[in-house]
Amino acid sequence: DFLKQGHGMLLLYTLKNPSFPEYSFSSESGVMCLDFHSHHPYLLAVGFYDGNVAIYNLKKASSQPSYKSSAKSGKHTEPVWQVKWQKDDMDNNCNFFSVSSDGRIVSWTLVKNELVHMDVIKLSADGSTMQGPEGLQLQTLGSGTSFDFHKKIDYLFLVGTEEGKIYKCSKSYSSQFLDVFEAHNMPVDSISWNPFHLKVFISCSSDWTVKIWDHTIKTPMFVYDLSTAVGDVAWSPYSSTVFAAVTIDGQAHVFDLNINKLEPLCTQLVVTRKKNKTTHIQFNPVYPIIIVGDEQGLITCLKLSPNLRKKPKEKKGQEVKKGPEVEIAKLEKLLSLVREPGSKE
Repeated sequence: DFLKQGHGMLLLYTLKNPSFPEYSFSSESGVMCLDFHSHHPYLLAVGFYDGNVAIYNLKKASSQPSYKSSAKSGKHTEPVWQVKWQKDDMDNNCNFFSVSSDGRIVSWTLVKNELVHMDVIKLSADGSTMQGPEGLQLQTLGSGTSFDFHKKIDYLFLVGTEEGKIYKCSKSYSSQFLDVFEAHNMPVDSISWNPFHLKVFISCSSDWTVKIWDHTIKTPMFVYDLSTAVGDVAWSPYSSTVFAAVTIDGQAHVFDLNINKLEPLCTQLVVTRKKNKTTHIQFNPVYPIIIVGDEQGLITCLKLSPNLRKKPKEKKGQEVKKGPEVEIAKLEKLLSLVREPGSKE
């Protein structure tokens, strides 16, 4: 409830000690999202319910963030739903992006002692039109809920909105977007590019579905109906065809398209309390572990059983190829089955 602002907590745990956090920070407003910097893992970007963003430096023995936005310096007017670090800019300054229900996507750069902000895209909320591709006037109703940047094409990113649309945007055009997908009937809860295949992304929504897309095609390649609202979806870091999703009925689902294109390999109840909902899921980048977060503030850590991470069988005398090319080819083969015949690559 935006009027009854409560305080928030930021807790850092190690898997070795689940009962007590290594670090804990208290904040005036609830913490909505966070992201670790990939090269400077002690830097943590955080987005708050009151629209602020902050950076915590874990090297400093301080309970306050090292940097924080303010009403003067471009804070969002509504909750921040996602923050993501980007590559350092030309001057080697660290920078991250944030998306909020206020329709702004903002880039924040650490310059000396302050956070400098720049609006990258504004999804206008007053129902006005804006120039779309080929001079189309598009109705924009924007309140962003999730976004993701392309792993290789630096300027390209996707934004999911509360209306269920997904916008394909470029960092270089602030008032235009490149394309729009009529993706879901309800808010897009999570969206992410495949870590291996450069064209593919996945989205999930409260409309019960998970959809897999090729960003050059307007209709989804695969659609999964999970019979209840989907809170989050994540690609696995080790296989291009494996992803996991959580639904609000407390279940985690693991799919491998390479083994079964229609059904999850595993569906497991993670939280048992009736009123509790599972809200987030993430793969560990190295170990076969996933973590699931829920509305009661509990985090459950699960290990993937060996049959959920099967590798292709070795044929006698042949080495099984490994590496990104193999992962790309594996997913490409599946996509070629569902692409329309005659549509060019």
